[in-house]
Amino acid sequence: MSSFQPALLAAVLAASSLAAQATTLNLAADAQWQAFGVDNFSAISMGTEWIDNADSNAAGFGTPLDFSFTIAAGFVGQLTVVDASMAGDTFNVFSNGHLLGATSSVPVQVYGSAPDVGYDYDAALLSNAFSRGVFTLGAGTYSITGALAQSLMLDDGQGGLSPLNATAGAVKLSVSAVPEPSSLALVFAALGATWLVSRRGASR
Repeated sequence: MSSFQPALLAAVLAASSLAAQATTLNLAADAQWQAFGVDNFSAISMGTEWIDNADSNAAGFGTPLDFSFTIAAGFVGQLTVVDASMAGDTFNVFSNGHLLGATSSVPVQVYGSAPDVGYDYDAALLSNAFSRGVFTLGAGTYSITGALAQSLMLDDGQGGLSPLNATAGAVKLSVSAVPEPSSLALVFAALGATWLVSRRGASR
């Protein structure tokens, strides 16, 4: 028996154990930011998926990160995703393994000259230099993951650029009740009455 087969088996087992490792965070519907990182050097997979990189000594350091939550029937959720640190990155966002959408397009930036807000996610959300996405979600159970789609670039000093493939970002979730049909009817009736009164006033 050749030594190739045991080596192949070991590689397959190692790959499957990496795939099984992940860090799941329960995302509360409290509109508070929950941070994630991207760093292909720190990621166990050496990829650009969202990872838990808050503490290099933690057991979950470098593992893929997913944010889990459930939205009850009769409620609607708003998931906000923002890039931070230095501008120029965008993300693909996935829900239960399927593409939910992408964050907004922003110009490609070069390290050293890119706008920088550090870990101030509110400041990043207010700046058009930083990519963000707002996703409306109906009732259901969600596992939200993400990956870098566009990276801040590094200048090699000789006219070449290469992706940094490292950034910080955050997500937050808010949930509100879906208005009852009778409440919606009252709102539309009030809007119609307001429009009618304004039309009569304008015709005098």
